[in-house]
Amino acid sequence: MQKALVTGITGQDGSYLTEFLLSKGYEVHGIIRRSSTFNTDRIDHLYIDPHDPGAKLFLHFGDLSDATSLRRILEKVQPCEIYNLAAQSHVKVSFEEPEYTADIVATGTLRLLEALRDHQVAHGAQVKFYQACSSEMFGAAPPPQSEATPFHPRSPYAVSKVAGYWYGRNYRESYGMFVANGILFNHESPRRGETFVTRKITRAVGRILVGLQAKLYLGNLEARRDWGFAGDYVEAMWLMLQQDKPDDFVIATGSSYSVLDFLEEAFAYAGLNWQDHVEQDARYFRPVEVDYLLGDPTKARASLGWQPTVDFKGLVRMMVDSDLELARQEKTLKDAGHRIALRGVAGD
Repeated sequence: MQKALVTGITGQDGSYLTEFLLSKGYEVHGIIRRSSTFNTDRIDHLYIDPHDPGAKLFLHFGDLSDATSLRRILEKVQPCEIYNLAAQSHVKVSFEEPEYTADIVATGTLRLLEALRDHQVAHGAQVKFYQACSSEMFGAAPPPQSEATPFHPRSPYAVSKVAGYWYGRNYRESYGMFVANGILFNHESPRRGETFVTRKITRAVGRILVGLQAKLYLGNLEARRDWGFAGDYVEAMWLMLQQDKPDDFVIATGSSYSVLDFLEEAFAYAGLNWQDHVEQDARYFRPVEVDYLLGDPTKARASLGWQPTVDFKGLVRMMVDSDLELARQEKTLKDAGHRIALRGVAGD
């Protein structure tokens, strides 16, 4: 049985990737941080008590800031594949917590690669490693952006992702390790964190429709992004590790839309006029903006045989439908006298 180790397993991508790997017959091990409250909502539907003989998902406490925990987990799990998805991934927050972002996103990747290098030497086996990179690394580089486009990062998060990319390249070239860098453009879903702009919009649409919210406050509406469905993108991660040789791949739809386009599509689908409900707030602008990201996925389509299955409109409508149902559940609880905690204060 193939064994995969996933960092960031409780995140959006981690949950979809876990579903995908389990469907392929893998035994999946995930690294989670210790917390006083449960933070496994996105994978609870996949979890089976480890005492059950049918269990194929196992969780381990660890952190990319703690090299000792990483080494112990590698020794215990003995994985065939590693997917490094863990990160402080909110771009705006990275301006407020740059040192923490760099420690987890950049140095955390280095810790894991170094632990894996020692593990491979000790056991004489090659483990395939997927490094989650980001389109934010391109930053101010003119579109379209491909694997050959020079990086021009414009946030501490993006700079840290560039470092992680080059650590992966360096370990691949220096030690012959199988390290594949996936440069994924924006990918969304109903499981996207509520402080990211797409989910902030669709959550607001649902709550406005049922009367739980009146206004939505956003920052830059002109920024353009290449948005795809996260469920499609995790397949590309897996495909990269099924190749004979490691390489770097841009994963994108090849189409770009503005935040305003997303806003208009979401509100129109719900029968609302966005101008009646949306206001701009300076606090949600970044110190420096990334204006236009448009990925060129030619290489991934040719070499991996990968292509997205969900288009822009389908993605927006999927998210609105999900968040409308969530808002209806919230409304039912509120009507029954339950207090609803508001989230998403630090929105994009």
